[in-house]
Amino acid sequence: MAGNLNGDDDDLVESHEINVTPFIDVMLVLLIIFMVAAPLATVDIPVDLPNASAHPAPRPDKPIFLSLKADRSLALGDTPVMPDALQAALDQASGSDKTQRVFVRGDKTVPYEAVMQTLDALRAAGYLKVALVGLEAPAQP
Repeated sequence: MAGNLNGDDDDLVESHEINVTPFIDVMLVLLIIFMVAAPLATVDIPVDLPNASAHPAPRPDKPIFLSLKADRSLALGDTPVMPDALQAALDQASGSDKTQRVFVRGDKTVPYEAVMQTLDALRAAGYLKVALVGLEAPAQP
């Protein structure tokens, strides 16, 4: 409770103002904590990841393979497909079952941007179960 002391008047008048000093102190402490912790949350260390030695998952009966060739052209199975006709070709291959997994094979010379465009096209077509296909690396001793 705060009071106002104005010389002659013996009556203390209550002040109805909020004391924001403790609030500002807490906010500044939190700001400092986040300023110190934020750089620690990012990772700038180059890491050479090892080869995967996980056991491969069993292959489905009729897998749907979407291949991204070195010239950025697409092929569904063995059939070339244009990017704008990808959804219709996938619907025909899967019987309009969008829950089927699509296996994406990409040439290792294809830029990452082309892979992301292909994955975006799959998402836009409604196929959200995507598996990336790679070669099995021999186990390193």
